[in-house]
Amino acid sequence: MADITPFQISVPEAQIEDLKARLALAKFPDELEQAGWDLGSPLGDIKRLVAYWRDKYDWRKAEAEMNKFPQYTTTIQAEGFEPLKIHFIWRKSNVENAIPLLFVHGWPGTFHEGLKIFDKLVDGDGTKDPAFDVVLISLPNFGFSEGTKKRGFATEQYAETCNKLMLKLGYGEYVTQGGDWGFYITRAMSLMYPQHVKATHLNFDFATPPTWSEHPFLSLQHALTPYTTREKEGLARKKWFWEEGSGYRLEQGTKPQTLGYALADSPVALLGWLYEKLHDWTDDYPLTEDEVCTWISLYWFSTAGPAANIRIYYEAIHSWNKSSVGKVTRERTAEYIPHVKIGYSHQPAELQPVPRTWTKKLGNVVFDRDSERGGHFFAYEMPDQLVTDLRDMFRKGGGAYGAVKGKKGYNEGAKL
Repeated sequence: MADITPFQISVPEAQIEDLKARLALAKFPDELEQAGWDLGSPLGDIKRLVAYWRDKYDWRKAEAEMNKFPQYTTTIQAEGFEPLKIHFIWRKSNVENAIPLLFVHGWPGTFHEGLKIFDKLVDGDGTKDPAFDVVLISLPNFGFSEGTKKRGFATEQYAETCNKLMLKLGYGEYVTQGGDWGFYITRAMSLMYPQHVKATHLNFDFATPPTWSEHPFLSLQHALTPYTTREKEGLARKKWFWEEGSGYRLEQGTKPQTLGYALADSPVALLGWLYEKLHDWTDDYPLTEDEVCTWISLYWFSTAGPAANIRIYYEAIHSWNKSSVGKVTRERTAEYIPHVKIGYSHQPAELQPVPRTWTKKLGNVVFDRDSERGGHFFAYEMPDQLVTDLRDMFRKGGGAYGAVKGKKGYNEGAKL
């Protein structure tokens, strides 16, 4: 295909040496006695990780592991913005009529979250287990994709970029999977491009209670059905998040440039900022030092720089009242699009677990399952469960079976 270029990660040695030099010169703050995670990333943890990142971590080893996956770049231009070189991982299944699936990460994630599910989804047999053509995108401003230099690149532009990538790969019909910003972006894609997006699987609870005027049946069900123990615990988790864990959102959504000076200049600041989320947002997932260092390094070595990614908060939040798609996103709901099927996986340690009567108002929910464990980074923490959920959603007898009708829709080439 034209303008689809093979890609290998190859961070210049000078950047690695610069990182080690900055880590060696790190200056740490003090810490209160009996300080805990409620105050933020603990000093002892950060000092230990900085020493490991500086002296023991092998980026080249991590780079080689990622380079085992088939990576590419291509140029995509959102309307009104400059062309951007977009990085993605892509493999077609050997199974005829495999389902094209786009995995969309969020913050503070990258394409790397999807690597654990990549081969498993591609290698389905097409009969017992559905097979997928899988695309893991590095969103603009993240990973090894370029970042825009213009203001206003918000949810709709991310959605436009993702849709144009899938069309460029020859998929006139496809399905999506997403959490965090992937939730917003894939929902925007469903609203903007329902002729292309035929189903979407979500692992991010973000909805408000149904209203009598817009969702009378769900409102009645909500009024008559007592919350389960799990739902009560989920609402308590939601309360904790908004009261104790959402300060990052206010800073990134209002003054990203100011925060960006710390993130771009200090790998220790970047580590402290992201490591807090890796701890608080997972379900006691036992991250190793190597896993943490790879996660943070993908931000430090990113093409657009470690400060570009946080701008999505400012741009999306400030665009919510400027368009119908933005308004829908702000209100945590969505127009009812019956032919875009929705699947949901609910994790107990997600940021804002809410009752099913809330998330069902998002549209035509055809798959809905509670996971016993898991947090915000579902594809990374519980890859086997996510693979099972996707297969069950799309297998024969599943709610989204036949959503993409085989080769119909492939290579139809909607104009870019």
